[in-house]
Parts: sequence; C-alpha cells; structure tokens
Amino acid sequence: MRFDIITIFPGFFTGILENGVMKRAISTGLIDVGIHDLRNFTHDRHRTVDDRPFGGGEGMVLKPEPLAEAVESLGIAAKEGRDTSRETVVLLSAQGKRYTQATAREFSAMERVVMLCGRYEGVDERVSEALADRELSIGDYVLSGGELGAAVIMDSTMRLLPGVLGNEASSEFESFGRADGLMPPCDEGGPPRSTHGAGGLLDYPHYTRPAEFRGRTVPEVLYGGNHEQIRKWRREQALEKTLRNRPDLLEHAELTPEDRRFLASLKAKIHRA
Repeated sequence: MRFDIITIFPGFFTGILENGVMKRAISTGLIDVGIHDLRNFTHDRHRTVDDRPFGGGEGMVLKPEPLAEAVESLGIAAKEGRDTSRETVVLLSAQGKRYTQATAREFSAMERVVMLCGRYEGVDERVSEALADRELSIGDYVLSGGELGAAVIMDSTMRLLPGVLGNEASSEFESFGRADGLMPPCDEGGPPRSTHGAGGLLDYPHYTRPAEFRGRTVPEVLYGGNHEQIRKWRREQALEKTLRNRPDLLEHAELTPEDRRFLASLKAKIHRA
C-alpha cells in the first residue's frame, strides 16, 4: 500500500516515519510513503501557495493550481474516472466528515491513499470539488494544518494491514474494533476465546505484572484461568467504560440481549447513586 502526502512542511513527517511500527512497516516493504512539497508545484520566484480570499475576511487561502499540479504529478486518475475502491484523494480539513475506524478499514483495502494537507484559513473550494474524493477531519477542533491529520490517518490505516503488527489480533480486539460475528473462529480444539470483539465499543481495561501495585490489585478473574468468565468480565467492563466515557457509541454498537440487561442494571445503579 502507498500513501502520498502533499504538504508545505515536508520535514514535519521525518520523525513520524523513522520510529516505531511505521518505520518497521516501511523498512519491510509493507507500505510505501511519498512526501511531496507543495511549493515545488509553484511557478513564481516566491513559490507562492496561498492568496487572499475573495469577498474579504481573515487569513489566507491555499490556491488550487499548485494542489492540482501536485495531484496530477502522481499519476492519479481524474476524479470523474477514478476507481475509488483502489485509490482515493483525501482533503484534510476542519470542515470535513469525522474520520473513524470504519474509514481506516476502508482505506486499508485500497492500494493508494493521497492526502492533501490544508493550511492557513482553508483551501480553495474547487480543490474539494475537482480533486478530492472526500474531505475528512480527525475531530471537532481546529488544527494549524492537515499534517497531524494525515499522520493519524496513515498510522491508523497501516496498522490494519496484514503483517504490520507483531500479532494481527492486536488490531481486531481493541476500541472501535469489529463485532464477534466478523471475527475468524477460534482454533478448533483450543480454549474458548477470552476476548470479545468490540463491535464499536471502547476496549476493556488491561492489566499486567505486578499483580499488586500501590495497594491496587489485578481483578482475580483475570488469573483464574476460566476463559468464559474472563470473556464475560471483559465484555461488561467494555460496556461500563463505554457508558461512562462515550455513551454516544452505544447507539450504534452491536449489543446482545445480555449486553442490554447489563447496561440497564448499570444505568439503574447510576440513577440510584
């Protein structure tokens, strides 16, 4: 898989690409990354990429011509004929749709993702209309530019690719992960799985050694060896954490009748308190 990032700050990505899982994915050839300086696609001696907005207002706006030339230099098909199941052009913008784990999974099935990093007051709207397949934001806040968003999308997508993580199950059993019905079955003859697929919920709490830390102990169920009890406890903890921190996720999560009964008892307990 290949990522191409068009930016006025190519040096921003140096540290990101040279550390951790990202570095290993690149060095092993699992992903390829191209960083492209937008100023290389200007034609004036000042290498101008922005201009004042029509109609007045604060700040400067990124011009459409350099961005168009940058995208075209990558050999990407024109928007009208682009096969967006294979490649896509993304504009990072505070005005975009919110980026989610579902979008990361969608991107991970593609061969190429091109990201345009917005800056200044914004990007000429004709870039979105003529070049980008989608406009995305990584959250309900405003950043100084799209570089952080591009790094987030690249990291969250590439870790879903086979071989990138040491244990491929690590990208399945975590917050916002897929439901049990979409998971491969556990090994025949082996112990039952002790984890639930998140199905859109937050992850359950994790513990490691030591078993006691400053008076706080690991829940006994986790070292009792009963996989079904562990699985039940983890599911309940995930439901409780989601209810506490992100109750909005429960609206679309895949919940069993048992999940709903547990949530009802939690809500009743909270109401009594």
